[in-house]
Amino acid sequence: MISNGANLAGLLVNTARRLPDAPGLIQGAQRWTWAELDARIGAMAFALRDHCGLSRGDRLLVHAPNCPQMFEIVWACWRLGAVWVPSNVRGTPADLAYMAECSGARGLICDASFPDHADVAAPNLAFRLTIGGHGACDLETLIAACHGQDVPLSPVGRDDPAWLFFTSGSTGRPKAAMLTHGQLGFVITNMLADLMPGLSERDASLVIAPLSHGAGLHAFVQVARGAVSVLTEGSAFDPAEAWALIERHRISNLFTVPTILNRLVDHPDAACRDHASLRHVIYAGAPMYLTDQRRALACLGPVLVQYYGLGEVTGCITVLRPEDHGLPEHEGSCGIARCGMQIEIQDPTGTPVAIGQTGEICVAGGAVFSGYLDNPEANAKAFRNGWFRTGDLGHLDQRGYLYLTGRESDMYISGGSNIYPREIEEALLQNPAVAEACVFGLPDPEWGESGVAVLVATPGATPDICAVRTRLATQIARYKLPRTIVLWDALPRSGYGKVTKKDVREEYLRRLEGAE
Repeated sequence: MISNGANLAGLLVNTARRLPDAPGLIQGAQRWTWAELDARIGAMAFALRDHCGLSRGDRLLVHAPNCPQMFEIVWACWRLGAVWVPSNVRGTPADLAYMAECSGARGLICDASFPDHADVAAPNLAFRLTIGGHGACDLETLIAACHGQDVPLSPVGRDDPAWLFFTSGSTGRPKAAMLTHGQLGFVITNMLADLMPGLSERDASLVIAPLSHGAGLHAFVQVARGAVSVLTEGSAFDPAEAWALIERHRISNLFTVPTILNRLVDHPDAACRDHASLRHVIYAGAPMYLTDQRRALACLGPVLVQYYGLGEVTGCITVLRPEDHGLPEHEGSCGIARCGMQIEIQDPTGTPVAIGQTGEICVAGGAVFSGYLDNPEANAKAFRNGWFRTGDLGHLDQRGYLYLTGRESDMYISGGSNIYPREIEEALLQNPAVAEACVFGLPDPEWGESGVAVLVATPGATPDICAVRTRLATQIARYKLPRTIVLWDALPRSGYGKVTKKDVREEYLRRLEGAE
C-alpha cells in the first residue's frame, strides 16, 4: 500500500527532534522533556504492539481522567496506525461497555480507580491494561520493561480513522464519529491559523478540560508547535489551583467551556493573581451568554477566543476573535467561518435562505468528518447535497458573522409561532438576580407547546418569580413568555460541563412527577 497521508504521530516525533530538552509536559513537581515523552511513547507503542497485539486499524478504548498517561496514549496509538477511542470518564460502566461494543475495540486501558468499568467493558476484549495499578498488566510496568524500544511510524492514508469521537447522545444513543488523520491534520493547522496565531515553544498551555474531548485536540496543537502543556494535580476543577498555575508557569493559552470560564472569572484569585501572560482564552462547547462575556472581558481583557462547532467537525466552524469581542455590532455572534470552511443557512428542503433569515446551519470543508461508524441511517440524515447538517439553527449577517438561535430540536411551537429558547434565556440573564437560565418547551393541550424556564439565582440573591416575569414581559414579545418559571439550586450538567435541555427537561419532569 502507498500511503497518501501524514501520520499525526509525526507531530510529536518532529517536536522531540527539534526541541529534545525543552519541557513538553508538567504536572506538579514532575516535568518531562520532549525527548523523554518521545522515549516513553515509543516504549508504550512497542508494548502495545508486541505484548498486546495492537496493530494498524485496531481500536483502543481508553477510560481515564487527565493524567500524563492520558496525554501520551494517543501518540502511541497513532504511532501504530491504531485508532484512539477515549471515553467520558464520568460515564457509567454500561456506557463504557456500549463504546467497547460499538467501536469494535481490541483492547482497553483503564484507570485503576474504575475497576467496575473495566470489568463490565472488557470481557470480550483481547487485552486490558491499567493506569495507576500494579503488576504485569499495568501500563507503567510495560513501559519500564520496554524502555529503549521503539516502533517506526505506521503508514496511514488521509482517510484512515485516527479518533472515534462519541457524540454526546443528546438525541439518542451516542454515535461514533470517525475523525481521520487528514481531517485532524486540517483542523490542527486551522487552529494554529485562526485560534492561536503565533503559537510557539515559548508558550505554555493549561489543561483544565478533559483530554478525551476538546482539550485533547487543544493539546495536539501545543505538541505541533512545542508549547508545554501543564496538567492540574486534582481530579476536580479548582479555580484557585488554576489561577496559581497560570501565574507560576506564565500560561499563555487555555481551552475551556463557558461554565468553567465563569467559575474562573468569579473566583477571588482572578483579581490578585498575575495573569498578564494570557493571550488566548479559548471557549467552546456551549453558547456563552452576553452578560458572561462582558464580565470575562472586564476581568481578563481582550484575550477571549470563541469557536463554534460540533464533534463531527471537531469544533471547526466559526471563530470570534479577540478583536471582535465587546464590539456592539458583533454581540451575540459566534464569529466568522474558519479558514477552509464554508457555511450555508438552509431551509428544510436544502435551499439556501436569505441573509438574516433563520435556518439550519450547514457546513462543508476539510474539517467535516468522514461519517458515523457502521451507521448508514445516521449518515443519510447528516449529509445532504454535499453539506453536513449540524441540526443547529441560526442566521448570517451581511458580513458573514454567524448568530446561533439554538438547536433545531430546542425550538418549540406555541400557538403556531416558532419559539427559540436562546432569545428568552439572553433576556432572563440580563436580570442581575439570575445567574443561569434554561428554557424549553413541553406539550400543552391549548397551545400545542408552552415554555418552561428553569432559573438559578445569583449567589446572595432571591429572585421573586413575579418580578422576573414582569421584567421579562418588557423585553420580549408576549407570546414568547414562558408559561412556567421555576427556581432551582443548580442545573444538571453533562460529563463535559454542558447544560443540555434534554437533561434539564428530564429532571423537571421527574420533580413534577414527584410533587404529584
